[in-house]
Amino acid sequence: MQLGSKERSLFKQVVEHYEAKHFKKGIKAANQILNKNPNHGDTQAMKALIMNAQGNSDEAFVLCKAALKNAMKSHVCWHVYGVLWRCVKNNEEASKAYKFALKLEPDSQQILRDLAILQMQMRDYEGYIKSRRMILQSSGPRGKNSNSRQNWTGLAVAQHLAGDLYDAEKTLTTFEETLRNPPSKSDNEHSEAVLYKNTIIAEMGETERALDHLDAVFKHNLDRTAVMEMRAQYLLQLGRNQEAEKAYRALLDRNADYRMYYEGLRKALNLEDSDIESLKILYDEWARKSPRSDTPKRVPLDFLEGEEFRKAADQYLQQMLHKGVPSTFANIKSLYSNSAKRDTIQELVESYLDGTYAPLMNGSSEEQTKGEKASATEKSLFDMAVLYFLAQHYNYHRSQDLARAMELIDRAIEAQPEEVNFHMTKARIWKHRGNSRKASETMEKARSLDEKDRYINTKAAKYQLRNSENDAAAANMGKFTRKEAVGGPLGDLIEMQCMWYITEDGEAYLRQGKLGLALKRFMSVNDIFDTWQEDQFDFHTFSLRKGQIRAYIDMVKWQDHLREHPFFSRAAISAVQIYIRLFDDPHLRDESFNGMNGSLDKMSPGEAKKAQKKARKAREKQEQADHEKVDAKKTAGGGADGDSKKADKDPRGAKLVSTAEPLLDAMKFLTPLLEFSPKNIAAQQVGFEVFLRRKKYMLALRCLHAARSIDPNHFTNHEQAIRFRQTLKSVAEPLPSKISEALEAEFSPLISPNADLLELNSDYLSKNSESAAHVQASLRARQVIDPTTADENQKDVMRTLALPSVSLEDAIRGLDLLNDWKAQSRYREDYIAAAHERWPEATVFMNKHD
Repeated sequence: MQLGSKERSLFKQVVEHYEAKHFKKGIKAANQILNKNPNHGDTQAMKALIMNAQGNSDEAFVLCKAALKNAMKSHVCWHVYGVLWRCVKNNEEASKAYKFALKLEPDSQQILRDLAILQMQMRDYEGYIKSRRMILQSSGPRGKNSNSRQNWTGLAVAQHLAGDLYDAEKTLTTFEETLRNPPSKSDNEHSEAVLYKNTIIAEMGETERALDHLDAVFKHNLDRTAVMEMRAQYLLQLGRNQEAEKAYRALLDRNADYRMYYEGLRKALNLEDSDIESLKILYDEWARKSPRSDTPKRVPLDFLEGEEFRKAADQYLQQMLHKGVPSTFANIKSLYSNSAKRDTIQELVESYLDGTYAPLMNGSSEEQTKGEKASATEKSLFDMAVLYFLAQHYNYHRSQDLARAMELIDRAIEAQPEEVNFHMTKARIWKHRGNSRKASETMEKARSLDEKDRYINTKAAKYQLRNSENDAAAANMGKFTRKEAVGGPLGDLIEMQCMWYITEDGEAYLRQGKLGLALKRFMSVNDIFDTWQEDQFDFHTFSLRKGQIRAYIDMVKWQDHLREHPFFSRAAISAVQIYIRLFDDPHLRDESFNGMNGSLDKMSPGEAKKAQKKARKAREKQEQADHEKVDAKKTAGGGADGDSKKADKDPRGAKLVSTAEPLLDAMKFLTPLLEFSPKNIAAQQVGFEVFLRRKKYMLALRCLHAARSIDPNHFTNHEQAIRFRQTLKSVAEPLPSKISEALEAEFSPLISPNADLLELNSDYLSKNSESAAHVQASLRARQVIDPTTADENQKDVMRTLALPSVSLEDAIRGLDLLNDWKAQSRYREDYIAAAHERWPEATVFMNKHD
């Protein structure tokens, strides 16, 4: 359908208004056209695009489909259709639409670019090469197009990522040959492209040619450090050790604190780890050359032993402690994996405390008489640093003596009550004692000493969350968030992707049994990773335009393993555990039950009904308060930019926990978790739990085998293996013969079908009778095999508290076990009393009065 001249002018305005984000004007202009030409497909498509930008995705799809019916052969309609699919993250459908639009308009640069970016996002490298080649061929005469370099580089990147290194190098070389005039020395884009080409040559395994190429561009490349590092690496790989030695020495002259340079120099000098004397001479040389550098003084502590270690450690520690360096302990605690070195360090620093040491002048090897040339201020600084170091030393798990640590830090605080670090260390000691309340209070005290420090503010909030003080933590974080942010401090923290806080907040709610709020937080973490996945979309063009190719390649490779990040694993495991609980206990799917932590099981039906009604009213009151807060923010003018943000329709996660298919929802977290973190034993264990409940027995067995391969002696493996065999024995309907045969072939070597499970479990218990965690796992298994042993099992959990090796974590796990079993109140109360006697400071074992 052809438009008149007036309507064609209006259509151009629609496009301009869309690009300028004047959406209301764009809709108005589109309606003017459609009033006269109601079936004009291109206008309908552009209106749909604007509607989508306004957040009306569903209406936009309906209108765009109508546009396609009216103009099936319009590339504009198909292009818009692809954009709409792209906005809802359906890349497969978007790709199909773009390709169809390209068939209709093969010369469209915009469609080509959109398709190429989408293919890169989908890691369709073959398609990306094809699209990049088409863009290059249609970009005009070589060298005359302002975007020529980025088009050539884009093709080379596509070939590189697809593994075609030869063609990638050839593409970059071909572009260089088209340049009529050499680039200026200050051309950063050219400098980066040259180094990118060099990395490709090196990846091809042609190190000699890569070195020759690097030598040719050395003088004029702007990234001098990168060139020097690459050159030293190539020389080392080629066995040209004398030249490599010079190269690494030149790098150390620039930065004597970078450990990798020392490693390179050691390899160039052929110094083995066993050649202690030569290594010491090397590091002593650089310690003299760079007296302000820490690395050449610290590294020798890793390889020195015996008296040599004692002497070097004494010199290093005195130097650092005389300066009062707060990070001294953090810098040397990695040595504690060697018990001899740990004990030596303890002896040395204890001697500093009691004054029985031989002082060194400013940490040098020149001895002086005690107290000589040391002012009162310097001595006070040294004494405080020693107390602080020893408090951290005795608080550390490899050298733990919490009573001694508390004594030392109290002495330090008494001498300097305003020192923030001292109070922070005291809070950590309370944490290790299990007293989350005092830890929170002490860290809050530390925060109050320096209210302008963001770090101590976040530490205080973290400790408050560990003590289930969610509101207090949010108030603390609110001191450094935007006051006008919709949703208050939490809304701003989610918008700023503050994952540590969101994760800790979710875990705090999970401990309180508030599953809806917990799941809401873990879903926010998942959304952040989705956002990061989407954020790379803009960099596919930005990095080429700015010429930052090596950084872009690193970013792409990092994105391919994004969900290996510990924050995702942590949130995903917790979310899956919640979904398992929702499946096992369906009444938890009613938000009214959340926060009761299983107390309903101890009530009569009438009491439970009243408690549920009361909880529901409290929830409705809280939701009303939440909505009023949001309305108040809107009245105040929305966000800082004046935009009104959408209110959260499910602030407490009620819809999330009311799911009808909790195990299917769990798969949204579990699938990427198992794909990207296969070596995480907790991931494999929750995977087993989900697949067992879904009756996906082969997948459950795969998770069980994976967990055993990671840690064969992990206590959970035994209990899950017993439960798996018990499940196979008691399936309601016989499994298909092929599946049954496959299961037995894989599982029988672990537990045979005819095995006496009670006897097998008893053998396991006797072999691991000194480990509380393994005993608890055995009791779990016995409860599964023979539920009539419940009373005996509950008594045996109590006995684990008497084991010499039992830890606070073991004791907490035992309490959780009793709660899972819904143990008799007398057993639970006796257990808490006994645990409280052994760990009197542990908050979890205190009653309300305590």
